[in-house]
Amino acid sequence: MGGIGRDLREWWERGRALTAANPLLVDIGIALLVQGAVTMPFVVPRAAGSPPATWGAYGLSTLTVLPLVWRRRAPVAVLFAVLATTALYGLAMDGPGQPLPYTGLVVVYTIAALSPAWKRAVTGAVLVVAVPVGVWLNTRSARELTFSVFVIAAAYVFGRLTDARQRAHRVEAEQAAARERARIAREMHDILSHAVSLMIVQAEAGPVAVRTAPERAEAAFDAISATGRDAMAQLRHMLGVLRDGTDEADGTEPREPQPGLATLPGLLDRVRGSGLDVVYRTVGDAAPVADGVGVTVHRVVQEALTNVVRHAEAKVVTVQLAYTRDELEVTVTDDGRGARAVSRRGGHGLVGIRERAAAHGGSAVAGPRADGHGFEVRVRIPLSVPAKAGT
Repeated sequence: MGGIGRDLREWWERGRALTAANPLLVDIGIALLVQGAVTMPFVVPRAAGSPPATWGAYGLSTLTVLPLVWRRRAPVAVLFAVLATTALYGLAMDGPGQPLPYTGLVVVYTIAALSPAWKRAVTGAVLVVAVPVGVWLNTRSARELTFSVFVIAAAYVFGRLTDARQRAHRVEAEQAAARERARIAREMHDILSHAVSLMIVQAEAGPVAVRTAPERAEAAFDAISATGRDAMAQLRHMLGVLRDGTDEADGTEPREPQPGLATLPGLLDRVRGSGLDVVYRTVGDAAPVADGVGVTVHRVVQEALTNVVRHAEAKVVTVQLAYTRDELEVTVTDDGRGARAVSRRGGHGLVGIRERAAAHGGSAVAGPRADGHGFEVRVRIPLSVPAKAGT
C-alpha cells in the first residue's frame, strides 16, 4: 500500500507541475467537462412534449462553452460572449434547457478569483441585469430567479476564497524565502567572519615568527591554509544546498555533513592555532541532540570565539557545554578587555547568536563578566522544543 500511495503522490505532483506550466491545458479540460455537462440533456431520455434535441441547438450550446478556453486571458470578454450565445440560444432555439448555468458559473468564479476589483464590479453590474433577463426569457419564475442568484453568488464567493488562499500562499512563500535569505546571510557571516579573523591574526603574527621562531611561522601558515580550506568546505556545503545537493565537480559526490557537536574540537584547535589558549569542558551527562541544535551550538561557539579573537585581546577563553535533563547551556568566557570591548562587539554576530537561540525556543545573553574581567556569552537551548523553520 505504501508503494501505491507513493506512486499516486508522484503522479499527482507531476500532474500539478504539468498544469501549472500549461494553464491552457486546464482551461481546455474545464471546457471539455462543461461540454460534457451541457450534452447530458441532449442524450438522456426526455419526457413527451419536451423541446427537440436538434443538431443546431447542440451546436449553439457548444458555442456557449467554447469561450471558456480563454477564460484566464480575457475573463470579462468571455463573460459577454457566454451571455450573448446563451441569449441567442434562448431566443432562436427551442432546444433542451440546462439544469445549471454551467458556463456562467465558471466565468463568474474565474473573474472573482483572478480579476481586479473594477472588473468584478463590472461583472456584478452586468449580472444584475442579465440574470433577471435570462430568467424572463426562460421560465419567468421567482423560483428560478432565486436559484440562479444563489448559485452565481456561491460561485463568486468560492472565487474570492480561492484568491484569498492564493494570496496567503504567496505571503507564506515570501516569508519563507525571507527566512531562508536571513539564514544564508547568517551562515555566510559566521563562516567568513570566523575564517578571515583567524587568518588575519595568524598572518599578522607570521612575519614576526619568521624572524624569531621559524617553526612557529610554519605552523601559522599551516593554520592559515587549514582555516581557508575549512571555510571553503563549509561554503561549498551551503551553496550545494542551494543547488541540488551534488558536488560541483561531477554531480555525484554527496555534500559533507553540517557542522555540529562532533566538529567542535576541530574548531577549537583552529582557534588555538592563533595563539589563544582555549579550554573546553562539558558538565553533566552529555545527551544526544538534534542536528539543528548541533549546528546552532557550533555556530554560536564559532561566533563567540571570532569576537574574542577580533576584539577581546584575551589570553584564555573557556567553552563550556552544560547538560541538564531539559536544557543545554553553552557558555563562552574570556579574560580579555570586558566592558572596554563591548562597543566593538555590537555587530551582526551577537544578533545572529540571539536569533539562532530564539529559533530553538532558547535565549542568549552577552556582556562583561560580573567581576569586570573579560566577556561572557551564555546561550540556553531547550532540548525538547522543536526548532522553527529556517534555522
